Amino acid sequence: MADRQMFGVVLWSDDTDKKAVIWCEDHGNLAYYTHNEASDGTGLSLDAGDLIQFDVSEVRHMRLARNLRLIGQEQFPTLAQRLTGAVTASAALQGASNSNVIDARMRLRA
Repeated sequence: MADRQMFGVVLWSDDTDKKAVIWCEDHGNLAYYTHNEASDGTGLSLDAGDLIQFDVSEVRHMRLARNLRLIGQEQFPTLAQRLTGAVTASAALQGASNSNVIDARMRLRA
């Protein structure tokens, strides 16, 4: 897959290791960023919620981000929490629908 530009929001970052996990504008797989002096001279300090533009490529079914450009700091500071909440709610609904408990009222109507 050739590199293409994409917008995304930083969900998690580690300044010490210079790594980040990015939610992509196309709502596809997450992109992973690791700072590499040889190929990436950005030196950005990233925080969760930062809106960025980057080049993305896919290597062995993993999206890799490079050439990050900061568009806006803390534009979506609660996105990671909101996504986690959505997954938790979805899992709760999934668990409820997989239950083997049958509502007696539904059975009587049948």
